[in-house]
Amino acid sequence: MTEKTKSSQIGSSTPDNTTAIKEYLNTKRGLVEKALQQFIPEQENKLESHIESMTYSLSAGGKRVRPILCIAVAEALGQDMTDLMPIPCALECIHTYSLIHDDLPAMDNDDLRRGKPTNHMVYGEAAAILAGDSLLTFAFELLSYPSLVGAIAPENQIRLINTVAKAAGPLGMVGGQALDIASENKDIPFETLRFIHSHKTGALITASVQCGALLGNASQNQFKALSEYGRDIGLAFQIVDDLLNVEGTTEELGKAVGSDADRNKATYPGFFGVSETREKAKSAVEQAIKALEEFDQKADPLRHLAAYIYERTN
Repeated sequence: MTEKTKSSQIGSSTPDNTTAIKEYLNTKRGLVEKALQQFIPEQENKLESHIESMTYSLSAGGKRVRPILCIAVAEALGQDMTDLMPIPCALECIHTYSLIHDDLPAMDNDDLRRGKPTNHMVYGEAAAILAGDSLLTFAFELLSYPSLVGAIAPENQIRLINTVAKAAGPLGMVGGQALDIASENKDIPFETLRFIHSHKTGALITASVQCGALLGNASQNQFKALSEYGRDIGLAFQIVDDLLNVEGTTEELGKAVGSDADRNKATYPGFFGVSETREKAKSAVEQAIKALEEFDQKADPLRHLAAYIYERTN
């Protein structure tokens, strides 16, 4: 294990590491933003309002964690992402669609997202539903983008599309959201909560990592290790979300806090309290970093990203 790898462990972050990951995130976020602007359909005549609604949420900011994970994994395996940006952009489109729908009155009924009024507050409920529908469908247009022909091995592209579809669908993100809503105002066992988290949030994060692995032509062992990394940081991400909903502020999060308690939703702090929950998030991140032991310093952004997920405040 290199010294760089050791310095990525939770609890031993240095100012240099913190600066490095912030610079890395800003750089990769910029690449994603530029690519999204390139790929999103132009606002044309009769469809102008619909495209505007899609673009409103897609360009509202955010951390871009999923596309950045995809890029970081591929680059750790030596892959140049210049011609492959439709893939990480597709992941962001799916994530944004899920946020639009999560915010709807029939779901979480939120008024703020990323510090701005939610989509349905600006464009109306029907328009928001359709914006989400279009972003989900558009994601699969990007996953099969003509420019990818020849840039990805056909068998890997099929696996990639299948991986994303599974992660977004009934046995992934949507299924987890359905169970989450069905579990509101109910006493559920911890295993159900863990299942919800691993599907509602973790599935698309894991798939983002796996997409990068496929783009980078990972070996079987590398793909397995990276999948473990993705599952662990996906769990950590949602555990930290649970914590921030208790400890964060609306200004920091860009959305309402305390909403989980208001809806009587099961959460990690509800089961374990804040202190033990933070330890569980830390443990998940440490397991994620451990999964990268066979990778060299090119995977350091992934190690630092894991630490960032634990330490983030929004």
